[in-house]
Amino acid sequence: MNTRMRRAAISVTATAMAVSLAACGSAKKSGDGVKDPGTKKGGAIKIGLLLPENQTARYEKFDKPLIEKMVKDLTAGQGKVIYANAKQDATTQTQQVDTMITNKVDALIVDAVDSKAIAGAVKKAKDQGIPVVAFDRLAEGPIDAYTSFDNEQVGHVQGKALVDALGTKAKDGQIVMMNGAITDPNAAFFKKGAHAELDGKVNIGKEYDTKEWKPENANANMEGAITALGKDKIIGVYSANDSMAGGIITALKASGLSKLPPVTGQDAELAGVQRIVMGEQFMSVYKPYVQEGPVAAQMAVALAKGQPLTIITKTTVDSPTKKAIPSVIIPIVSLTKANIKETVIRDGVYSTAEICTANVKDACDAMGLK
Repeated sequence: MNTRMRRAAISVTATAMAVSLAACGSAKKSGDGVKDPGTKKGGAIKIGLLLPENQTARYEKFDKPLIEKMVKDLTAGQGKVIYANAKQDATTQTQQVDTMITNKVDALIVDAVDSKAIAGAVKKAKDQGIPVVAFDRLAEGPIDAYTSFDNEQVGHVQGKALVDALGTKAKDGQIVMMNGAITDPNAAFFKKGAHAELDGKVNIGKEYDTKEWKPENANANMEGAITALGKDKIIGVYSANDSMAGGIITALKASGLSKLPPVTGQDAELAGVQRIVMGEQFMSVYKPYVQEGPVAAQMAVALAKGQPLTIITKTTVDSPTKKAIPSVIIPIVSLTKANIKETVIRDGVYSTAEICTANVKDACDAMGLK
């Protein structure tokens, strides 16, 4: 982590706790989420961390180091994180759960590649006495705790931003919807929220569910949409995240458009923030990872030590296979040119120097970002 991220991580214990107390969601009280209190009391615990892919920068740039730091802080340096990345392969992730069981981890944090496919592995871990925290995506199976963002609200924020960007010209052409992978439960929430804002206000010319969230697949889909609709008929693009927005914008540029239509995004990736500064991407959704990752670590450490979750979670969420999962839902922010300073820079996610590289410097200067 860079110095600014370290500073953010140092202060995140109090922030994460404050967020957990104010988290939005169901008004139902959460349970303890602990089957066998008092099982593990020492600090020398092992937390398994399974992340879904490395195409999106957030997982290894933010989530992994922040979770590792919080586990270390909560265990006086005695606890450790055992990490594996599935690289978008659900079968690999299932095998990684088996490895974590063999390594006798005391709790497991899982960001599922496929929320349904992971259910059997979650049950297997639970049968071995290993509690499981669903991180960012609500995995199925006997999950003990869950933390994420309000994913349907993400879609609302993206869809509204696109409608606002189009203004009075919202029906003068057609938009393209580039949704995420159907194996990711969050993608369905993003899509639902976006449609609630877009339907009836714009004409949706083409819509895609993008395999594996890969930018090259989004690029290919966008090329198909341009061929089918005509480049001059496309007035906006709903992109579910920033990495896909990069592939979409590459296709739009290659088509020879003199002016790019507004394109949405999500995750506030560095490349996405830079595209926003340069005017190539209209917006992103900033999700404060300095809160989400540490909350997952708090949950996992508490479960590993046999401690109740009630001081961390105040809401519950239902999955298709389990009701009333103790949860923390973290607020999101619409990120545009207007609030880059007040969000990703202020929070220490990126420094001005990281954003304003040589190819972005002129655009930074123009908006007073120095």
